[in-house]
Amino acid sequence: MRIQFIAAAAAATVFTISAAHAGGYVAPMIEVEPLVTAAPSWQGAYVGATLGYAFGGDDRIGNRPPGADLGKAELSGANLGLRLGYAWQRGRWVYGPELGITGGSIKDSFDFGSYRFESKVNHMLALRLKAGYLVQDDLLVYGIAGWQRGDFTYDVGGTDVDYDADGYVIGLGVEKRLSERWSVTGEYEYANFGKTDVTLPTTTVPSGGVSVATPEHSNIKLGMNYRF
Repeated sequence: MRIQFIAAAAAATVFTISAAHAGGYVAPMIEVEPLVTAAPSWQGAYVGATLGYAFGGDDRIGNRPPGADLGKAELSGANLGLRLGYAWQRGRWVYGPELGITGGSIKDSFDFGSYRFESKVNHMLALRLKAGYLVQDDLLVYGIAGWQRGDFTYDVGGTDVDYDADGYVIGLGVEKRLSERWSVTGEYEYANFGKTDVTLPTTTVPSGGVSVATPEHSNIKLGMNYRF
């Protein structure tokens, strides 16, 4: 009886399988939802560093009382920068403040009479506002505008004269996200520090030794940011 029961059960199983195939049985399909990757958020604090080269600079040193210019320094040179900022995001718009300091070897010199005159940018402290639009989820194009304070040195025949000047900075930039935290940037900036009276050694400059400094320059920068 036991052997007959087992044989009957096996036959019933084979019959069921055959009937299922004969009737067009289709195994149930499991629907798998596509994997969706969230776009990275641009909001939050960040720090960064830049490597730049200044060019097209112009520091025309005038004489006061009005008279002939002493000469013109065509400022240029390599520079490094550090920055700290915060960004807010509203839809595809990203904006926020950034504090940065830049220094390096931005300078030029010329001959004035029997003296060598050198104009040098020691460092610049800037507070910028950056505002841009996400042309892609990981690519931001932005504008730059802000205030900048520069520390400068005139070397007149071996005598150093230091002065500070306030000015403005404007520019354009692009930022590409490499990951959730890291991104690279490319920027163009123009800095202008207006006109500043500087007292030079009276032995080297006529008309009382007071000159007018007018430093300005452009700067191309490549950088990297890290977001917290």
